[in-house]
Amino acid sequence: MTDQRPRDGIELVTGASPHEVRDPIIRAELKRATVWLSLAAAMALVVLLIQPLLIIFAGLVFASMLDGGVRLLGRVLKIGRGWRLMIVVVLTVAFLGGTFYLTGVQVVQQVTQLQSTLIEQFNRVTHWLSEMGIMPGRSDLNSILQQAMGSVGRLTSFVGTAAGALTSLFMVLIIGLFLAMDPRVYERGVQWMIPMDSRREFAITLQRMGVTMRRLLAGRLAGMAFEGVLTWIVLALGGVPMAMLLGIITGILAFIPNIGAFVSGVLMVSVGFSAGVDTGLWAIFTYFAVQTFDGYVVIPMVAKRTVDLPPALTLGAQILASALFGVMGLALADPMTAMIKVALERSSERSDEEDAEAAGATVA
Repeated sequence: MTDQRPRDGIELVTGASPHEVRDPIIRAELKRATVWLSLAAAMALVVLLIQPLLIIFAGLVFASMLDGGVRLLGRVLKIGRGWRLMIVVVLTVAFLGGTFYLTGVQVVQQVTQLQSTLIEQFNRVTHWLSEMGIMPGRSDLNSILQQAMGSVGRLTSFVGTAAGALTSLFMVLIIGLFLAMDPRVYERGVQWMIPMDSRREFAITLQRMGVTMRRLLAGRLAGMAFEGVLTWIVLALGGVPMAMLLGIITGILAFIPNIGAFVSGVLMVSVGFSAGVDTGLWAIFTYFAVQTFDGYVVIPMVAKRTVDLPPALTLGAQILASALFGVMGLALADPMTAMIKVALERSSERSDEEDAEAAGATVA
């Protein structure tokens, strides 16, 4: 080992380090192990941060809703984006505040009534099933429910409390608002982290994802408004109690197709039969009439201008997302599926383009 004195006066020690690995096979294996360990660490980090990631994705969904309103308003008003966004936010807040002010007292009363009605109906059904020998006794049923509730994992406990839900909702609104103010800033920042030769392909995929998200949410909002208002009107005509609350719940749950319709139908029929057999039959008729008209008329019309997601695919994605991520995963299953579908379709198109270019080069 000798000392080397360069011109700048800095002394460098020459010779191999005892920690230096000169064997190329060991170097290759160490690099491969580093890659696998990095992937495992990344997967573990995603599992630990899954709820914050879902909140960020929900913020992206909310930002897409605001962006769609801003773009739609831009067709009429030729003003700056910031002013259009402010108009959209003010109109949304005014609509929600006005609806709550006009129907708040009635809705609060109906929520209390709905809770007691559902408990009474549930007790009746479980008692009848217990007498028929189909369901265990009440004590056994309570123990089963306690075990089921106790086995809920950490993923769903984050949104299981009211404080956590309100905090998550607040963060979603703030993230969505900031993203909607200037989406190009964040898009350029994400593109900057992509390698140069892949940026164009990433930009195309990202643009298509944005269009798909806006169309999907526009269709969802239209379906929610239609189902909620129509359910409210038809139930009120049949004399079903809490028609307004059931209409609001049906409209909100319409954001989650398939599963949301089933849950709203169960609530509707339970409340209907609490007022009598005729009212219960009318609730059943209302449920099937609204769902049939929505499935054969509204959804096909909306699907032509939005995203065409097969029902079995959306239902499967909802089941998986709810099992993995809880309630929030269930609500965001459709946007996730739509984004994955766009990415896969673009990847397939890219492969076809490369094959066509290779075939053209071969012919030339």
